Amino acid sequence: MITSQPITFSHSNACVGVASVAVVLLVGAMAATCASAASTLEQARETGSIRIGFANEAPFGYATPGGDVTGEAPEIAKRIFERLGIDSVDAILTEWASLIPGLRARRFDVIAAGMFITPARCAQVAFSNPTYRLGQGFLVKADNPLDLHSYKDVANNAKAKLAIIAGTIERSYARRAGVPDDKILTVPDQTSMLAAVQFGRADAAALTALSIRRMAGKGGDRVEVASPFETPDYAYGYGAFAFRKDDLALRDAVNQELAGFVGSDEHLALIAPFGFTRNELPGKTVADALCGD
Repeated sequence: MITSQPITFSHSNACVGVASVAVVLLVGAMAATCASAASTLEQARETGSIRIGFANEAPFGYATPGGDVTGEAPEIAKRIFERLGIDSVDAILTEWASLIPGLRARRFDVIAAGMFITPARCAQVAFSNPTYRLGQGFLVKADNPLDLHSYKDVANNAKAKLAIIAGTIERSYARRAGVPDDKILTVPDQTSMLAAVQFGRADAAALTALSIRRMAGKGGDRVEVASPFETPDYAYGYGAFAFRKDDLALRDAVNQELAGFVGSDEHLALIAPFGFTRNELPGKTVADALCGD
């Protein structure tokens, strides 16, 4: 199951008890053994529970009106962790820009939010291999009055303002296309992004094509998807789970399970309700190649 309440992990006292009677010469070796026993993977298997961070961005990871946490990343996480003997996934809502700081501060153990793998992020966290590949899209005002179909269109139009969620890769895509910072409206989440376009604070909003289509469906007749949209070659994103760099055992265990799961009939059926198809599969691309290793 996926719940929205964080848990308190129980730590085994076995190492403490043995260490208290160990001779001084064995303390160093026993400390290493205890550290291994307290790894996140072993701890999660012992308690049967693990914590994930998500940012309420549909269709990647979000809370339903009833309070359930779902989306591409949480649902895959649930299946993968079940295979690892971890049956309970506790979901912690975090603003997108706080996901990596929250992971590193140990507020949760895994980022399950469809986060794109980038070299800059790879310097801070350890990514699993990707679960999808996606292009970009724009949400625009109805009838697209400024005729915005690419990041370059925003850069070349003196009137255009582009809404981007804080901490997302879309800011770097915009800058690379020549969009100056004074033409970017930074917002905290999708709800704010949709409102910015609906009420004229921004002329377009940039996210993945799947997210934009979903937002347009909720936005009424004031907004629409910019069609066609030109995704630059550099702006195709590969989404994955992220882990602390000292949790490589957990990352590697997840990768081992993902290898046989991504692209399977079970996987495709699981992600279909969120708009993902076989066309969004990541192929043989691995995290190390995207990190620049």
